[in-house]
This record gives sequence, C-alpha cells and structure tokens, in this order.
Amino acid sequence: MTAPRIYVSFPGTAREALGFYAEVFGGELSLHTNADFGRTDGEPDAIAHGELRGAVALAGSDTPPGGKSVRLEGVMLSLLGTADADVLHEWFNKLSSGGRVVDPLAAKPWGASDGQVIDRFGLHWLVGYEHAAGA
Repeated sequence: MTAPRIYVSFPGTAREALGFYAEVFGGELSLHTNADFGRTDGEPDAIAHGELRGAVALAGSDTPPGGKSVRLEGVMLSLLGTADADVLHEWFNKLSSGGRVVDPLAAKPWGASDGQVIDRFGLHWLVGYEHAAGA
C-alpha cells in the first residue's frame, strides 16, 4: 500500500456497505467473519475485516460490541480526477442511490465539474474532474 486507505467501522452493516461499494466501483472484495478469524468478541457472522481492492480501495469491519462506528464531520472522501468524467458521473449516481446529494455533480464557475453526496452508509464523497482543454 502506497497511500493512506480509509478503514470504516460500520454499525453491523459492513457486509452490505462493502458489497455496495464493490457494486459502485468494481474491484475485488474480500470479507472475513469473526468465525473465520476465530474471534469470539462478537457475532460469528459479523465482518471482522473486509477489503475492496480496485480503482477505489477501502476497508472496514463491523464495530465490535462497545465500539464506536463511523461518524464523519468535516471529512470528505475525494474522487477528484480519479477516473474519466463518464465513470465519475456513474459513480456519483450510484453513490446517490439511497443517499443524499449535497451538491449535484455539474460544471462550476471555476471551470471544473464536481459534486458532493452522502451515501446511504454515511460516507461523504467529493466527486469531480477538470474539463479537457477546448471542452
């Protein structure tokens, strides 16, 4: 790993959330339960560790009993320029499903296109791109 990667503690929704992100971004998803790891500090089928590898990489698990789950304020996950414009629009639309658009993905006065969405699992995404010269 050559860059920081987000690791999210989900409130019992890690399987659903990581599966959702795999549907949005593609890539390879691996999920490991507490039973897989021999852990007894939670439900056997709870996700002890899950990881999505691909164009967008992130990892997470179900919050163990007594632990704290994801709660973000003042943080966005930036996908600025991480793919072609068409792909970024597709990702934005998929992230919006069941979530809340904060700012539509559209051309902005400074010449780029971007938008913000909070997905159904509470992650706040900033999606955008610079327009090609002459576009």
